[in-house]
Amino acid sequence: MNQKLELLKAYSQAWNDHDIDTIMSMMTKDCAFYAIAGNEVEGTIHQGHEKVRVAFESAWKNFPDAAWLDGDFYMLDANHAMSTSRFKGTDLNGGKHEALMVDLFTFDGDKIAIKNAFRKNRPPVTSGK
Repeated sequence: MNQKLELLKAYSQAWNDHDIDTIMSMMTKDCAFYAIAGNEVEGTIHQGHEKVRVAFESAWKNFPDAAWLDGDFYMLDANHAMSTSRFKGTDLNGGKHEALMVDLFTFDGDKIAIKNAFRKNRPPVTSGK
């Protein structure tokens, strides 16, 4: 299997393990994260290792049981990849969230330079659904 796809699988596992150190070790020092929402066209842009780290850690603070399930990974060309997954988590108010996601990745060498996240905009799931 492609080395970058293997990296993305390990990266995804680190997200599910809530392992920020492993995640950040797979990203370039000048990495960027384009969040699922925000005022910019790209969503909120977090630039640089420390800002990206803080943004990623906020996912687990806001959804302590966050999980990205059923991941599939695809190389688009030599430096671009895509993953699909199902986000599932409980927010701090007890709301249950579940929605499909797509992440687009740009590589610089053997590390992730940009993570661009997209998630369906869905309200919390009520019991029985």
